[in-house]
Order: sequence, then structure tokens, then C-alpha cells
Amino acid sequence: METTDAIWETAVLDGGPADGLHMRVSDRPRVIQVTYPCPVDAAPSGVRAEGVYVYRRDYGVTGEPLRYGFDVASP
Repeated sequence: METTDAIWETAVLDGGPADGLHMRVSDRPRVIQVTYPCPVDAAPSGVRAEGVYVYRRDYGVTGEPLRYGFDVASP
């Protein structure tokens, strides 16, 4: 079995609720999803809600830090 080591790069999120967040990514993903927990009232046991935000990679940036821009049309 052949193994490969992942190459990790620094990425930064631009805009939206996670603006300025730095992280490490491997394989230059096209999209990063950020979630935030949302408080729920009188929910059944185990039910939770999260806000979902999508950041898309800026292909014009080829070196570190990679840049991901907030997608305002995300779900």
C-alpha cells in the first residue's frame, strides 16, 4: 500500500461571519463550509440547528495564504 503525506497550506476567509479566520487546508479544496450553532427553544432531545456559510476559493491567489471569499448566495 502506498501512502502519501498531505501538503498543508495556510488559508484565510474573506468576508462574511468568519472574516479573517486563518486555517490550514490540504489539497486546496474548492469550497469551505463554516457553521455556527443556533440556540433552539423547546426542541426535542438531540435536535440542534446550525447556520451554514460557504466560502469559495479565489483561483487568482496561487500562494499562501490561499484566499476564500464569502459566497453571499450560499444556503
